[in-house]
Amino acid sequence: MKKSLLLVAILTLTPLAACGGNGDDKLAGRVEDAANNRADALENRADQLDAMAERTRDVGESRADAIDAADLNAHAMSSEQKNEIVSNQAAAVR
Repeated sequence: MKKSLLLVAILTLTPLAACGGNGDDKLAGRVEDAANNRADALENRADQLDAMAERTRDVGESRADAIDAADLNAHAMSSEQKNEIVSNQAAAVR
């Protein structure tokens, strides 16, 4: 999709390149290129965050499965102990 969008932008802007003569076309191109580079960096960070979110979900699911499999007596735990497990500050199963 990025390539097709770039192609459309090039085809749209090509006739405009012949206009002017004050150097503003070159400056405008640089501004657009810089914006595209920043957008690409943001998309890369978004992809990384998506991957981190998925790993976090997987760890939470694994921890929950371990708790279920260990058949912990949660009623015997204090609220503090439970909160430490939920916040990943304590091992779910020892």
